[in-house]
Amino acid sequence: MTDRALHVIVHGRVQGVGFRAWTQGEALSRGLAGWVRNRRDGTVEVVIAGAPGAVEAMCDALRQGPRSAYVSRLDVEDWTGEIPRGFDQRPTV
Repeated sequence: MTDRALHVIVHGRVQGVGFRAWTQGEALSRGLAGWVRNRRDGTVEVVIAGAPGAVEAMCDALRQGPRSAYVSRLDVEDWTGEIPRGFDQRPTV
C-alpha cells in the first residue's frame, strides 16, 4: 500500500497544553514520520506520513488533541515536501 502524507494546521487552544509532545508520541506510536511545530499565529502545524490507515487515525487523534487542548478546526491538505526519518519537534515559525 502506498504511503500517504498530509500537512495539517490545528486551530484552537493548542499551544501551552503539551500539544507538540503529545503529537510526537501519538505519531511515533502509529509508526508515522513527520514533524510538528508551533506557529506564531497560535496554531500548530503538523506533517504526517505513513500507511494511509495510520495517517487517518492520526488525523482523528489531532481532532481531539491532548486532555488540556481544545481543537476547533483542522485544515488538511496533501503534502509533497520532504519527510524526515522519525518524527521531530521543530522550532516555532
